[in-house]
Amino acid sequence: MILTGLIPLLRRRYEFVASVEEAQEILRTLGLPPAQQNQMSGYTLLALCVLGPNDPWVSATRTARTVTKGVMDYVRDTFAKEYAPNTRETFRRQVLHQFVQARIADYNPFEPNLPTNSPRAHYALTEDALAVIRTYGTSEWAKASAHFVASVGALAEIYAKKRNMERIPVRLPDGKELRLSPGKHNQVQRAIVEDFAPRFAPGSQVLYLGDTENKDLHRDDSGFASLGVTLTEHDKLPDVVLYDRNRNWLFLIEAVTSHGPVSPKRVFEIEKMLSKCPAGPVYVSAFPNFAEFKRWIAEIAWETEVWIAEMPDHMIHYNGDRFLGPRS
Repeated sequence: MILTGLIPLLRRRYEFVASVEEAQEILRTLGLPPAQQNQMSGYTLLALCVLGPNDPWVSATRTARTVTKGVMDYVRDTFAKEYAPNTRETFRRQVLHQFVQARIADYNPFEPNLPTNSPRAHYALTEDALAVIRTYGTSEWAKASAHFVASVGALAEIYAKKRNMERIPVRLPDGKELRLSPGKHNQVQRAIVEDFAPRFAPGSQVLYLGDTENKDLHRDDSGFASLGVTLTEHDKLPDVVLYDRNRNWLFLIEAVTSHGPVSPKRVFEIEKMLSKCPAGPVYVSAFPNFAEFKRWIAEIAWETEVWIAEMPDHMIHYNGDRFLGPRS
């Protein structure tokens, strides 16, 4: 009686594993690196295809899938495989990013102008990958997969050029050009470097400039070290850090769109990080426009500064009768 009850369960679990194994075989054949041929990657492919354990690969579909609900929750509900919430970034950085690079998936194909940190950010199978995956298990698979692998280099190059055209160029004071991922947040960051810095921190050095896709897009570790700041992987820098050597001021600037301004809590966190830094800290909340500033007005810390990109020549000082300068 007990064995009879176990047989369907064992068969069901075997079917789950078999589906994942087939997904891993597909990824292997399509040329994904070994790190993206693991079980997590297999489950992710199944979620992107919207397939269950008993569905044939020809039933794969192309639809928008967010990381949490579209992939992680789907895998839990469909395959009884649960991943901890803190693995979300692992799915995004160690699986989906590589799927995009290998042309298995597109990023935000149904809303290409979404900012990177939008809650609607999503992934979907590319049309080419979908066509190939649907042939798995048929006589067409070998030919279709070989053609995909042979052509994916050209497709990747086209994709890279398209994404590069959408990126936001920003020129640092030393002439170096960086390209930020698209979105309102990074537009404010470009304005900080190209409009704020020449007006209020002329001649300053950009020690840090993050990006919504790459938090350490530009980080001058030697520059921080010269100021007595040793950064760890747990330190959360402001969006932009400028060092004005002439005045020995360190500008710590948050670009405010979907995330908050320099609050009292944020000041406390940064001050701990800069406990051995001799430079005077100048905290700045940078907003794209006055409407965005009004949304956050009650959360801004006193003795900090406010700069609004649409009015670049002016500064709002949360400092009483004191003008721009280091926080005392």
